[in-house]
Amino acid sequence: MAGHNKWSKIKHRKAVVDKRRGKVWTKVAKAIIVAAKNGGPDPDSNLSLRYAIDEARYANMPRDTIERAIQKGAGGAAGDNYEPVRYEGYGPGGVAIIVDSLTDNRARTVGDLRLAFGNHGGNLGNNGCVAYMFAPKGQIVFSAPGLSEERIMELAVNAGADDVLSPDDPSDPAEPWTILAAVPAFQQVKEAIEKSGAVIAEAGIAMVPAENVVVSGQTASTVISLIDAIEDLDDVQKVYTNADITDEG
Repeated sequence: MAGHNKWSKIKHRKAVVDKRRGKVWTKVAKAIIVAAKNGGPDPDSNLSLRYAIDEARYANMPRDTIERAIQKGAGGAAGDNYEPVRYEGYGPGGVAIIVDSLTDNRARTVGDLRLAFGNHGGNLGNNGCVAYMFAPKGQIVFSAPGLSEERIMELAVNAGADDVLSPDDPSDPAEPWTILAAVPAFQQVKEAIEKSGAVIAEAGIAMVPAENVVVSGQTASTVISLIDAIEDLDDVQKVYTNADITDEG
């Protein structure tokens, strides 16, 4: 199990380092509220809430802020009638994009997405137009200071992971690693990585492409701008793509 995906590296470095913390916390808090409202306030019996709380922890959200979001959701969250909606489309170079949102106004969300896609050479498509290119998998992004490449591979295999996406320079402790696992194995793999002393930046169930589309040069720049524009929308929670950004061209 080995390999690397430059888009994954770029996307997650951006998620960890460059995103404005306030916007990240707002999105995570919304996910916690919706999960607690729909499945109750106990993360042991509400898997969606457990994942949302973990994401909040990885984003360094204060514990009291997490608790307030849980209580708000469990209390009915009057006025917060968010529903999960998935959108699909194409970006420059024919790359496929999946957008997961939490919205209380579908017309607003789809209008904002159409504008973002259209302004960056893409188009919003119908349900199912690209989803068949992806599959749900547990995805764990982490840095591993003090852990060798061999140790990381050993941990992944023993925990039941499907694949390890190594950085361009595995010896650089600042470079993020990505481990993929089948959904039923995700929790045990994540716990094994946490116990190893690695620093998890992001972990959850992601839509992972079966194959990537390589883009470079101006096309790559436009794809990145499109993803940035989509992620900046308040209703958007997650963005997945099969774009593999290269430095060539």
